[in-house]
Amino acid sequence: MRSVFSFIIKPIGERYDNKTIVDGKELILNTKIESFKSVNNLAEVIEVPLAYSTDIKKGDLIIIHHNVFRRFYDIKGIQKDSRSYFRDNLYFCDIDQIYLYKSDSHAKWKTFGDRCFIKPLKNTSHLSLDKEQSLIGILKYGNEALNKLKISEGDLVGYTPLGEFEFVVDGQLLYCMKSNDIVIKYEYKGNEVEYNPCWTQSGVGAN
Repeated sequence: MRSVFSFIIKPIGERYDNKTIVDGKELILNTKIESFKSVNNLAEVIEVPLAYSTDIKKGDLIIIHHNVFRRFYDIKGIQKDSRSYFRDNLYFCDIDQIYLYKSDSHAKWKTFGDRCFIKPLKNTSHLSLDKEQSLIGILKYGNEALNKLKISEGDLVGYTPLGEFEFVVDGQLLYCMKSNDIVIKYEYKGNEVEYNPCWTQSGVGAN
């Protein structure tokens, strides 16, 4: 059972990552199925496509686009599965819907394609109410294209607006973008502080 062009995957845990434990009791944080922040983005690869080969193998863990598992309401208000749903908790996932992958839970995440991930920085200015600095961060997960430009993981970089997508990976807020969204490499000043809001610790997976 293999798809021609799509990966076949299943969610790790439930489709929605919207629960936490408080004082030994389960608390549901968000009941809105349309909220992307509540959708589980962590999946296991069940089968790889027939049409092409990649470094992703059967059994690998991947972080995917939130629309794969997300449910929605149709015009009659009836809850529906996404178009990616296959059967028996299995889903089709296109190659451009995969952002990170690794062989097991103890391995390091690797970016897929031309994606990269940035850690935001805390805004330490007393003249602004913004909690994080705009369009600047630390490269958490790079790729081969950035390595060729001598931009490595851990470097302080600037990026263009409107190209980033919010993810929570291993309890940390990260911004996913493409390599060409990185436009400058900065020198560290020594006062940089990584920003990670408390709500990122509320879920159980990567979303």
